[in-house]
Amino acid sequence: MTEKKLLLIVNPCSGRAKMRTELLKVVEILSSAGFSVTVYPTKDRGDATEYVKGIDEKEFERIVVCGGDGTLNEVIAGLMSADIKCTVGYIPSGTLNEWSSGLHIPKSIPKAAECAANGREIDLDIGKFGDRYFTYTASFGAFTEASYSAPQDVKNVLGQAAYFFEGIKSLGNIKPIHLKFSCAEREIEGDFLFGAISNSLSVGGIVKFNETLVKLNDGEFEVVLIRNPDNILKLQTVIDGIIKQDLNRPGIEFFHTSEITVTGGEGVSWTLDGEYAEGAASVTIKNLPSAIHLTVPKED
Repeated sequence: MTEKKLLLIVNPCSGRAKMRTELLKVVEILSSAGFSVTVYPTKDRGDATEYVKGIDEKEFERIVVCGGDGTLNEVIAGLMSADIKCTVGYIPSGTLNEWSSGLHIPKSIPKAAECAANGREIDLDIGKFGDRYFTYTASFGAFTEASYSAPQDVKNVLGQAAYFFEGIKSLGNIKPIHLKFSCAEREIEGDFLFGAISNSLSVGGIVKFNETLVKLNDGEFEVVLIRNPDNILKLQTVIDGIIKQDLNRPGIEFFHTSEITVTGGEGVSWTLDGEYAEGAASVTIKNLPSAIHLTVPKED
């Protein structure tokens, strides 16, 4: 019987570097499922994208990513840029792994490897921010800088707390950002403290959506914008709404769209799946429906 070829892309520095001790077990699980496994450890930020862009589409039947959401972002960016159609498996070993949690991918590395090898395939939407791709969120404003400014060694030691410490450090520097958002459904302009265009059940571990509001393959983003309140009481109402997942509060704009253009964003720092992206005078963010095939746990 001919073995199916699988490429295992590993970020050895993600999370608490858990993968270094579990790599052999993962390879054994993937091999037991009938795959001939090639392992590629990433060397630096952006390396996974460039490596994937250079592979032969016919060489591998499946690509499995072991790392954090940033590593997955890099692999998918490579696949999309090179127009490579390949089933993707994900073994989350990063710090937050919030996107995989919404897909019910196991946190246990061996169980996630089993899912990557033998799970069911689903189609998922991907976002495009200008000429860059993102898997689950493009966001700006409060706390977003923490995702890419927290040093990796600090993330490894403190886990999710690292993001909050970095966020607290930046609170004094948070200033409202004046932006205009235009889409088929509406046009919104104003001063905002935070915004996210996402395809996920949560953003930054802070904004969490009710599962009834989010579908990961419906061709639409969930957009949440938090306006700059003019007094502390209004800010408290917004914070309470976020905590209670009540996005109908005054000061919170929430809607769905497949494409949105943001203007006035020169100098604004964005984060795409936790990776830094520079804003522009005008950027269009598009939903690419059912752009990738991902393995998730089989249904009971």
